[in-house]
Amino acid sequence: MTTMRAVAYRKSLPVTDPAALEDVELPVPEPGPHDLLVRVEAVSVNPVDTKVRAGSDPGGEPRVLGFDAAGVVTATGAEVTLFRPGDEVYYAGTIDRPGTNAEYHVVDERIVGPKPRSLSFAQAAALPLTTITAYETLHDRFRVGPDSTGTLLVLAGAGGVGSILIQLARALTGLTVVATASRPESRDWVRSLGAHHVADHRDLVASVREVAPDGVDYVFSPNTAGRIEEFAELLRPGGAITAIDEPPGLELLPLKGKSISFHWELMFTRPLHGWDLIAQHNLLAHVAELVDAGVVRTTLTTELRPINASTVRQAHELTETGRTVGKTVISGF
Repeated sequence: MTTMRAVAYRKSLPVTDPAALEDVELPVPEPGPHDLLVRVEAVSVNPVDTKVRAGSDPGGEPRVLGFDAAGVVTATGAEVTLFRPGDEVYYAGTIDRPGTNAEYHVVDERIVGPKPRSLSFAQAAALPLTTITAYETLHDRFRVGPDSTGTLLVLAGAGGVGSILIQLARALTGLTVVATASRPESRDWVRSLGAHHVADHRDLVASVREVAPDGVDYVFSPNTAGRIEEFAELLRPGGAITAIDEPPGLELLPLKGKSISFHWELMFTRPLHGWDLIAQHNLLAHVAELVDAGVVRTTLTTELRPINASTVRQAHELTETGRTVGKTVISGF
């Protein structure tokens, strides 16, 4: 096979426009020295997909989006040592290479993990990007571990990252987890994932104070705009924030009085800069073990079929509502 089906966009358009995403035929990519060629069985959609589609115009050339994937290795580069053809894998790719919304995809083996054996491809595809984000937040940004105590506040607890961060915090640390969720279905979801307490983002300070009257030690934030003063009020001295969004004009001075540290988490940093790539392979392998041990579960809530422009557009629409619980996955060509 020399060509493959894929879903691409040529111009930044509203997702409701039928031309926002289109079905295309592209050459099957060739793996580089450290690359795997993966037959993609399932993908999931994240907010980064919709942000790139809306904000980065490819000027008429077809650009394939998609970061999360689960599939089967069909070929390997000359220097690959971690995988071989036939292996089932899951991973999140990188933002500076073509995406996973294609029948075949090339990815550096060092950012790929073995797919959890107990999960289907769809269930596995829900996890990688958000898992890397959550794991790096806990271990690289907050530097917490099994002996760590204190209270972690997870904003948007029912979202993609929140859904796995709650589980990893419970499995890998001694932290008390407070998750924000406002609708009955999202509150039930975060409780089912292990959140000790649920707060309401619409009245954040008062709601968190009800369950954590002495404040919190860590805040994870995907929605930071207009929240810094609230975080400064809720956090104890020496606390820490990790954010994954990029609100313009962010003012951090309210944090200084309590010596609160502010961290960015971008799970693409390692592949973009060739920095400690193997760490992402290792963490995905670790989480696969946790899944297979029944400690962590998939965050898949909606599955669409097959992978084509129509279903990818539908998944983008769902993501853009900002009201999804868990993850949306698209399976099978």
